[in-house]
Amino acid sequence: MKILIADKLSDNAVKALENMGASVRLEPDAAAGDLPQLMNDAEILIVRSTKVNKAAMDAASSLSLIIRAGAGVNTIDLEYASALGIHVANCPGKNADAVAELTIGHMIALDRNIVDNSIDLRNGVWNKKGYSKARGLKGRTLGILGLGSIGTKVAAVAQVMGMNVQAWSRSLTEQKAKTMGLGFCPTPMDLARSSDIVSIHLAASNDTRHLVDRSFLEAMKESAFLINTSRGEIVDSAALMEICSSKSLKIALDVYEDEPGASEKTFPHTELAQLITGTHHIGASTQQAADAIADEVVKIVESYRSSGKPLHPVNARDKSTAQFNLVVRHFNKVGVLAAVLDALRNADINIEEMENSIFSGGEAAVCTLKLDDRPSDVILNEISSMDNIIKASLK
Repeated sequence: MKILIADKLSDNAVKALENMGASVRLEPDAAAGDLPQLMNDAEILIVRSTKVNKAAMDAASSLSLIIRAGAGVNTIDLEYASALGIHVANCPGKNADAVAELTIGHMIALDRNIVDNSIDLRNGVWNKKGYSKARGLKGRTLGILGLGSIGTKVAAVAQVMGMNVQAWSRSLTEQKAKTMGLGFCPTPMDLARSSDIVSIHLAASNDTRHLVDRSFLEAMKESAFLINTSRGEIVDSAALMEICSSKSLKIALDVYEDEPGASEKTFPHTELAQLITGTHHIGASTQQAADAIADEVVKIVESYRSSGKPLHPVNARDKSTAQFNLVVRHFNKVGVLAAVLDALRNADINIEEMENSIFSGGEAAVCTLKLDDRPSDVILNEISSMDNIIKASLK
């Protein structure tokens, strides 16, 4: 098993992978353009921020699994990976504490003008009177867009701080919000209008791209806060540039549209940087999160090695379109299932999914095949009469 790690991963995780018998190659400073030359015969690719595109996958004939050592997978061409039969897996929830901590930090920094405080002090300016003006967070209304693992943690911390918390999420119902002690917003626009602070915790997708657009920003309260520690594509940065000054919105961003890669040194959005409190996409960058993610990467590889299926697959089809289940009880002998597959192939029936379970003692097994068409009675009889078949039936 040959593994390419094209990003930083803990030494303990590398040792654990090597202890499995894997051949591990480390390229922690690799950029997207370097991958095609690095893939060689890699079977598993592990990345954090490095983008994985078509060129990288085309250069890796042995590649069968890409692991995103983090939650979001917008840096990986999922559609192309699926077309090539390459599994993509991630590590959901393992960086939730770290991102939630940074979100709360940004919230406090905006309220107390911590960045401008520090800049003035470093320039020899003392302005205690000016910086003593802050509204405070207790009693203010925090609106959370996206109530996954990170949004839920932010909500819990904010509640402890005495804030009123409300949320919108596609999966959130009014009853569930009530159970969690949260206000329920039927739409993102309802949340924009009624929140003193908006914090974004959504995955990047076609549905969420520019969800926070001009109309959303215009609906926000005067002098409200907007914090984004999720994905840059969710906020229309052009609209943000135009509106944040005129409405006196206070903005904190850890992510940006078209942001540089981890190995790049120049930030292109200098005009935007002058208007915000910003960090360098470091939400998940704590030792605690790195250790948790590294441990999960090892578990994903272990699962894939033992079962052929990774934990947390993100590009597997949610539900099979197969309409027929063929259940074949058989003796555990060489070639039994091959004969069954030949019969189905000759009948032009495709197998969507297949699972074979061995009974204790190892003498018998049962195989379930999900089929895209119904086998005729003739085919069923043919399979049932094969050597070492106990019974074949449709369910």
